[in-house]
Amino acid sequence: MAKANELREQSAEDLKALYQDLSKELFQLRNEMKVTRKMEKPHLVRAKRKDRARVMTILRENEIKATR
Repeated sequence: MAKANELREQSAEDLKALYQDLSKELFQLRNEMKVTRKMEKPHLVRAKRKDRARVMTILRENEIKATR
């Protein structure tokens, strides 16, 4: 995944789309875990959660900058 500095260069629309994609991927991974009780790459759940949080943080930073 991209680092925070790379995410800060993207537009808000791109970040929102990325957030939606990460949420969908996380949903699919969680469903896979519930259905099969095993995953080939269980570390992806944690990585996707962190990536999604990183995107949310950048979006919030952009909101705060816009209000100043």
